[in-house]
Amino acid sequence: MIESAVAAAAPPVAARVAAVREQIAAAARRAGRDPTAVTLVAVTKTFGPEMARLAVEAGVLDLGENRVQEAEPKVRALPAGVRWHLIGHLQRNKVNRALELFSLIHSVDTVELGEAIAARAARLGRHASVLLQVNLAQKETQFGFAEPALEAAAHRLSRLPALSLEGLMCIAPLMDEMERTRPYFRRLAELFGALAEPMRAAGHPWRHLSMGMTNDYPVAVEEGATLVRVGRAIFGERVP
Repeated sequence: MIESAVAAAAPPVAARVAAVREQIAAAARRAGRDPTAVTLVAVTKTFGPEMARLAVEAGVLDLGENRVQEAEPKVRALPAGVRWHLIGHLQRNKVNRALELFSLIHSVDTVELGEAIAARAARLGRHASVLLQVNLAQKETQFGFAEPALEAAAHRLSRLPALSLEGLMCIAPLMDEMERTRPYFRRLAELFGALAEPMRAAGHPWRHLSMGMTNDYPVAVEEGATLVRVGRAIFGERVP
């Protein structure tokens, strides 16, 4: 029964991936950008390994998960070449497992979390690739650095030898019109640019802007996103 349901979903997933890629390319061209500079991260939250595999078969090699425990069975089930992204809040007691599972952690939202990741990475003899999450919406229910605290936090974390700072991430507020998210993405790009010289001088790649989801990713691409996190537009409505 599960196999037949997955088989029935295969054409829609492949078609939806193609449609999202077309939207990304069109938005990049409008902004005078190279579409290949934007990576599609298919968010498999609440969907099982079978659905995630359909995205991989459609050519998506970057998959995003919100929770460490939900990612584990999918990482085991899918090919080794898939790059897994942690896009949800990370608890410090899950850092060890997160470093084993994910290529990039988008959601470093406190200095203490960054330090915990760096300490564990150092014990493993490796570098941990992370993004700093910024709470531009200033919502108490949203994680991330407040804008006034970002610069000091970035400089402090940049001194940790086992941490590789790759850029910034944000979640724009849910709006009734996609265009209304533009100021948030534009501001994140400004913050990214302001930190680029000192971060790169400190030896960090500082190359990614993770912003834009199903409701607003074309605007995010126009404003400079290099990683867009798309779930519903590929897999449909979330499974409860």
